[in-house]
Amino acid sequence: MIEPIDESQCQQVLERTEYYIAQAEEVLERPFERIPVLFDLSGTTAGMFRAQGRQREIRFNPWIFAKYWRVNLEGTVPHEVAHYIVHEIHGLGKVRPHGEEWQALMHFFGAAPEVTFKADLEGIPQRRQRTHPYRCDCRQHQVSTTRHNRILRGTGTYLCRYCNGRLVYNVC
Repeated sequence: MIEPIDESQCQQVLERTEYYIAQAEEVLERPFERIPVLFDLSGTTAGMFRAQGRQREIRFNPWIFAKYWRVNLEGTVPHEVAHYIVHEIHGLGKVRPHGEEWQALMHFFGAAPEVTFKADLEGIPQRRQRTHPYRCDCRQHQVSTTRHNRILRGTGTYLCRYCNGRLVYNVC
């Protein structure tokens, strides 16, 4: 099992985050608030910028950083800072997440504007999502909690790929 990054490495990530925010301030000639940087992300995602209301934060996966230190320091950190800066300039939902504004900032940072990288995640703790029983006209299905919640909220409907029937929660 991989051990998460240590305090010294967390400090390096924080310094690199500050470096990219300062670079953005210089080129865009405006200040940006310093937001929380957390090392609490788990699963298969190396980093995430999250905005909920006025709360904004950057989260990193300390296990993936430990396994792929250089790639994440040079790619994931500027990737998430670029999301934060683009959000501050354009707001949520106004531009594509990996659109030209984000890509231009990544180029300025000297980082590859790639969306994800494929890596072997063996030894990294994985989240396990619960599944929920659904049915269609031809068979039973197991739907992830994410999709189940979308169905409950009315923001998602799912069809069987075999019979094209709508998936319905299987209460029994």
